[in-house]
Amino acid sequence: MQDPRIDKLARLLIDHSTQLKAGETVLIEAFDLPEPNLVCRLVELAAERGAHPLVSLKNNTVLRSIYRSGTEAGIKLIGELERERMTKCQAYIGIRGSANTNELSDVSGEQLDLSQRLWWQPVHIQVRVPTTKWVVLRYPTPSMAQLAKMSTAAFEQFYFDVCTADYAEMARRQEPLKELMLATDQVRIVGPGTDLSFSIKDIPVIPCNGRRNIPDGEVFTAPVRTSVNGTIAYNTGSQYQGTVFEGITFEFKDGKIVRAECRNDTPRLNQILDSDDGARYIGEWSLGCNNYVRKPMLDTLFDEKIGGSMHLTPGNAYETADNGNRSRVHWDLVLIQTPEYGGGEVWFDGKLIRKDGKFLPEKLLPLNEGL
Repeated sequence: MQDPRIDKLARLLIDHSTQLKAGETVLIEAFDLPEPNLVCRLVELAAERGAHPLVSLKNNTVLRSIYRSGTEAGIKLIGELERERMTKCQAYIGIRGSANTNELSDVSGEQLDLSQRLWWQPVHIQVRVPTTKWVVLRYPTPSMAQLAKMSTAAFEQFYFDVCTADYAEMARRQEPLKELMLATDQVRIVGPGTDLSFSIKDIPVIPCNGRRNIPDGEVFTAPVRTSVNGTIAYNTGSQYQGTVFEGITFEFKDGKIVRAECRNDTPRLNQILDSDDGARYIGEWSLGCNNYVRKPMLDTLFDEKIGGSMHLTPGNAYETADNGNRSRVHWDLVLIQTPEYGGGEVWFDGKLIRKDGKFLPEKLLPLNEGL
């Protein structure tokens, strides 16, 4: 029997996130799903709407072998073939499960960088992100439940509750924050180990409410590329290219990360930031406002939406909120500013806007509901 939660999520992805229309081609790309029910329902709903669904099922264990043993010519060919397929799609739904979140931990940095440069960047950064209606999401697995420190059944219910939120209401509550950010020049972030300033003047502001990520709940822009100065101490771990990084701190001068350290693997951290010229500059700054997500679980799609959080992202800027920075890296690193994580402040043009995770201006108070 079909799980009604699967049907509700599938309809959200087809009708809200990608707004799929007759005649359009949608690529449904799934990684390590324990069962195919969501993919099957997406195929059925796409066909009902007169669209053309393509399906690609991938396995992270197989990808590990490709990354470890792939030659430059071989990986480049994969990238070229997948890029050509992506150019024929008007929509993309990426579903990422995981049997083992550390599956890529023994792939060398050089091989991961090769795949990022010749495969991921040409397909996703150059084609999928700017030219398709795309949405990406995780899929609930026992390994994700472990990261969240929850039972499998409890995590599944949490997942479906969060992912199928009332995104129309979320959009209404985000609009005043968007308008305030559009009117702002100088931003200052203060907290334990953090005192950071930058400008967001004349950079577009994008509210996120179920169109690109599931779960969703953030409002993002980008700093003026050379305006970032000061220090930031992230208090949320991040898993990137198979390595979990803890206690990342950055020091900035005129937009560039001039010092980068972490508690467990500073050399690998700096290797990633040296991937290209843009990796040491910031491509995104965002305020998280999904108050159903309250604690980190080493999964960026959830952690970056935490109510009372923000993320400051080394690497590529989105064309929708563009500061001109280009990189094959886009690494969302999260700082939570609620009291249990040390608190903190966000200032706009000298006015305190958010303290200890809660917004202060009257028009923004609905964003605090549930915190």
